Amino acid sequence: MGPRLFGGQAIAQALMAAAQEEDAERLAHSLHCYFLKPGMADEPVDYRVTHLTAGRSFATRRVEASQGDLLIFSMIASFHRPEPGFRHALECPFPLDVEAALAGLGEWKQRRSDPDDHPIADRLQRRPIEIVPLDPSAVFGRRPREPRTASWMRMRLPARAGSAMQRALLAYASDMLFLRTAMLPHGIRPGGYDVQATSLDHAVWFHETPDFDRWHLFVADSPWAGGARGLSRGHFFAEDGRMIATAQQESLMRPRGEALERLMQQDGEA
Repeated sequence: MGPRLFGGQAIAQALMAAAQEEDAERLAHSLHCYFLKPGMADEPVDYRVTHLTAGRSFATRRVEASQGDLLIFSMIASFHRPEPGFRHALECPFPLDVEAALAGLGEWKQRRSDPDDHPIADRLQRRPIEIVPLDPSAVFGRRPREPRTASWMRMRLPARAGSAMQRALLAYASDMLFLRTAMLPHGIRPGGYDVQATSLDHAVWFHETPDFDRWHLFVADSPWAGGARGLSRGHFFAEDGRMIATAQQESLMRPRGEALERLMQQDGEA
C-alpha cells in the first residue's frame, strides 16, 4: 500500500484488458512488460489495447497504460488456444506443507519483540494476497541471507473467478517479494533509506490455469545483481507439486546514503 500504484496491479489490470479482446478458448500464456513511470494509486488508469497479430492458435496484444497524458506502463501479452503436447516440469525443491509454514509463521509472530521492526510484514497483511513465507525471518528481517525465498500465496478472500481472471490474480502476486529476493544478500530491503528500489521489467509464463483461491508456493531466487540492478526469477507450484507459472523480473536497486559510501569505499580498496 502507499501513494504509488503497485506494479502487480498494473500487470493484472492490463492482462484483463487484453483478455477481454479474446475469445474464451484462447488464454494468456505469456506476458512481458515494462514499468515506464511511477503510477499513482489514487488516480484512474486508462488501458489501451492494440491488436498486433491473430491466427488460429496464437494472438498477440499490446497494452499501454496511461494516467492523464503520462504513459506509465507497457505490456505485450500472447494468447494460445489449448492443444496437446509433450510434457516435463521441474520438481518443487521445498516440502509442499502449508500447515507447517502457517505454524512457523505463527511462531515467528509470537517471537517478534517490536512489530515496527518488520513493517513489510504488516504492510503485506493489507494486500488481497495472503502470504506465508517458509522462512519469515529471511523475508521480513534485516540480516543478509542467501538470495532465495519460498512463500505460500493465495487470495485472502476467495475470488471464485474464471480462467482469465485467475491468471490475472497470479500475475498480480508475481510482483510481490521479487525486489526483496534480489536484496537479501546485501542486508537491505525495499522502502529503506539506503536504497532506491522499483521494478523495471517483468515477465510471466503461464503453464496452466491457477486456482488462486487455493495455495500456491512461489519459489524465487536471484542469480545476479550489479550496476544498480538485480535479477530475480521464480516458479509457482500448486499444492500437488504441479508447476503452474514462471516469472522473471529485473529491478532497480540503487544504493544511496551510507550504503553507497560503503560500496564506493569497497571498490576503492579492491
